[in-house]
Amino acid sequence: MALDLARWQFAIVTVFHFFFVPMTIGLAFLVAVMQTLALVRKDETWDRLSRFFGRIFLISLAVGVVTGIVLEFEFGLNWSAFSIFVGNIFGAPLAIEGLLAFFLESTFIGLWIFGRERLSPRLHLATIWLVSIGTILSAFFILAANAWMQHPVGYTVEGGQAVLTNFWAVLANSTLWASFLHTVLAALATGGALVLGISVWRVRAAPDDPERAAFRRATAFAAALVLVTVVLTAIAGDFQARLLDVQQPMKMAAAEALYNTQNGASFSLLTIGNLSGQPVFQIRVPHLLSLIADMSWNGQVVGINQMQAAEAAKYGAGNYAPVLWLTYWSFRAMVGAGILMIAVSAWGVWLWWRKQLGAGRWFRRAALAGIVLPIIANASGWIFTEAGRQPWIVYGLMQTAKGVSTVGAGDVALTTAAFVVVYTTLAVLAVVLVLRAARHPFDEIGVPPDDTDTTPATGLVY
Repeated sequence: MALDLARWQFAIVTVFHFFFVPMTIGLAFLVAVMQTLALVRKDETWDRLSRFFGRIFLISLAVGVVTGIVLEFEFGLNWSAFSIFVGNIFGAPLAIEGLLAFFLESTFIGLWIFGRERLSPRLHLATIWLVSIGTILSAFFILAANAWMQHPVGYTVEGGQAVLTNFWAVLANSTLWASFLHTVLAALATGGALVLGISVWRVRAAPDDPERAAFRRATAFAAALVLVTVVLTAIAGDFQARLLDVQQPMKMAAAEALYNTQNGASFSLLTIGNLSGQPVFQIRVPHLLSLIADMSWNGQVVGINQMQAAEAAKYGAGNYAPVLWLTYWSFRAMVGAGILMIAVSAWGVWLWWRKQLGAGRWFRRAALAGIVLPIIANASGWIFTEAGRQPWIVYGLMQTAKGVSTVGAGDVALTTAAFVVVYTTLAVLAVVLVLRAARHPFDEIGVPPDDTDTTPATGLVY
């Protein structure tokens, strides 16, 4: 019971935190690009857009930081056995993330917020780029730790603990670079989708032509960015899938609920009915799973039954298959949301090409609804990555059941309930603040509240 509750608690906290991580990474980059365009072109419109979306970026950053801190404590409280086992490995990348990436973000975000009127324009621009680099570096080192859980390298096991023997092998882990590229591109698409949805809404609601022109410009910029980054994310995901076929073949088989090894395996776009029996209805694409696995038309994809037998022979008796319905549907939610993002962004680019970007009522609705698509894709992708690895917490080295602490089920249940209440409150607060920032009058952005007082302290308006 305590194990299940600890897993639920970590899943709830992680998924909620991951709502904001990609959004923060993407918005930091987009705001930096907008401010660069403002400086290079001496364009007041881009300057106001960077300030406008900078307010939303700060909200996302604040909530992301608060929710991320909790995860650090959960390693020691609910997962102490796991922390003891991996501490020698996790210490290096997580310490670098805290001392380098996080301090880089926190230092320069302060300079960016309070230094607009005190720093030169070029130096102030450098601060937001350093913040953006910090968010990306933070993702890299956290993913380095997670990638080691997925594919352990550069270690030896001594005295019941994993001991680091080659730090550079950890940083060169193929799983790390594939997941890092996939995550950062998805984050850019997430920030772009938010900018796209808000900009389309502001074009419609704009009271004057200058504001409409500004947000039409932001709409075109965001639509193009989302289209490019989602396509590149799909390509990076395809590379990850081929790594899975080698490193975690059980996860690849579970993604398709493929029970027996097949050559030229098909891929089901939709299944209605029992995944383990005869489905009521299916839509299948012939040979697609083999193409995803190894780029071969008749490539072999190992089935769940064969992988179960192989892992039982290697690691001992037990069930080595993940929860199939969760793995199967989380993978399709991720892919489906990505396809819809491509469709919405391509629609926006097409309207821009035809100079009809502000005229499409249905596109406005699609772009607004599209804000949630990357959130669905990111969350379901993370669930697929973590749930598909089960029953391993460190693949091939430690099972999840052996990583939990001896904390009682009642204590875990109480803290889980508290987190649900607190995080629900944070979610409502974040939505309210983002909506308020999205409605902020555009003509007031960057204007001192009192024209007679232009001191730096009161002249700073975001």
